[in-house]
Amino acid sequence: MSIALPPAQGPSAESGGSIDTVAIAQADLKNGSGGFWSDVFRRLRRNPTAWIGAVIVLLFLLVAALAPLLAPYPETALPGAKYITPTHIPGPGELPEFPLGLDRFGGDVLSKLIWGAQASLLIGVISTAMGLVGGMILGLLAGTFGGWVDTVIMRVVDIILSVPNLLLAVSIAAILGQTPFAVMIAIGASQVPIFARLLRASMLQQRSSDYVLSAQTLGLGRGRITMSHVLPNAIGPVIVQGTLTLATAVIDAAALSFLGLGGGGPATAEWGRMLTYAQAELAIAPWLAFLPGICIAVTALGFTLLGEALREAMDPRTRAR
Repeated sequence: MSIALPPAQGPSAESGGSIDTVAIAQADLKNGSGGFWSDVFRRLRRNPTAWIGAVIVLLFLLVAALAPLLAPYPETALPGAKYITPTHIPGPGELPEFPLGLDRFGGDVLSKLIWGAQASLLIGVISTAMGLVGGMILGLLAGTFGGWVDTVIMRVVDIILSVPNLLLAVSIAAILGQTPFAVMIAIGASQVPIFARLLRASMLQQRSSDYVLSAQTLGLGRGRITMSHVLPNAIGPVIVQGTLTLATAVIDAAALSFLGLGGGGPATAEWGRMLTYAQAELAIAPWLAFLPGICIAVTALGFTLLGEALREAMDPRTRAR
């Protein structure tokens, strides 16, 4: 059943200088829009950038999830130790059983890269989840109660933001110890202020909306208005930021491991640690640095492209395009 909308009135319908909201609504109905999220996914499907980012992220997730099946050798195995000499490390294509060559200790580079994807995924996802949950709790409290609660939380957030993210993560990881779990906590803690400020700002914007004023007029409590109306409409930008932050988390995890704060030893399969041990071999085996570096860059690029496409799809200013 089609719905006929009245023609737009006023100068905005005659001039092309402003957005005609009635025309936008008509276009949404014509396209069969089923709501905000349906419109978002429809625009994502039409965006080539979203497809490129989604393919990269999906490949990364599949490699990480299927690492035990895809990796030719176990994570800490050194099957090529007998081929290593002080002046030569077999490179890509030299030995058929090691298509991407060996590292200084005799480990299969292909297997290390595959297992490293799993380690980077765990660190990136868990650390981002920690930062997202912590930031949303602080942002929710600040945006709901306001007043002195908002002031105290935001001043604490400002203090944390005054320290560069990587420096804060390095400090926390150094205090907690050289373990992967310490890296997760360090990266997650450095992301908390970003999510807190973003959710608070989004909630403050939603609190001045007409539907919130109508709910208050009907006598609904502050908690019900926040959880049923304000939070669901304010969480969109936080989801977008979470996608973008995954790229940063992968890079930060590699940086902390590169600095020796991620734990493990020479046989540990982690992209940042592979870069650490590749420094001394750049003259005779430059691929040991290029290959994990490319993996880090491509993975971060995939999350960034997907996050930017999601941000554009959720931006209300693009609805008229």
